[in-house]
Amino acid sequence: MHLQWLTQRGIPFTLIVEYIPLLATVTTTILSIVLARATLRYAEASDKSLALAREEFERQWSPELHIKLERISSRKTKIVVTNLGKISVLLQMVQLRQLSLAVPSLRSLLNEPLVGGYTWTDELGQHLFTCTGDDYEGQIAASVTFYASGRMYRTDWFRFQVQVRHGEVHQLDPVNIAARRVQTLDDVEEIQQELVKDVVKVKAANA
Repeated sequence: MHLQWLTQRGIPFTLIVEYIPLLATVTTTILSIVLARATLRYAEASDKSLALAREEFERQWSPELHIKLERISSRKTKIVVTNLGKISVLLQMVQLRQLSLAVPSLRSLLNEPLVGGYTWTDELGQHLFTCTGDDYEGQIAASVTFYASGRMYRTDWFRFQVQVRHGEVHQLDPVNIAARRVQTLDDVEEIQQELVKDVVKVKAANA
């Protein structure tokens, strides 16, 4: 019936047969384009998911420490180091300095492990007064050097507002958190020499 209608319209049957492969090719091309676009969208979504997963993994397993100085009494203060990451670290050195001084006024050597999610606390004793003296009002900063995954890192300087009068601590408040994340210390040889010098100074002072 349809063939008779086409024949009556003057459309040869052979011409219709010749156009069938062309129509099939066009249809296949359109479907291929649609599938290609869907594949690209899926690939982009997968890349974004992988990037987010990688960022989350690095955030959780990269070393990150938080430092806090607390006033216990007018003569006692303590330092609290919190491991915010999941990876365990080995604390090596605590440094205190006045912001007006480029060189730390105190370096305290350590060898304390700190598991991820836990805190390490120690009394500063006379270390704070070594940094501030008996009378001082202003800002001091604290930093920690540590090992993690076989590499040495150092935190940024955490700042605190302190007021010391006649050898008594009247105020010790945090100013802000560190501006940068921990930094890798590449020059290990120089750091080891610095640590050795500190050990010699401590032994000479105790002799």
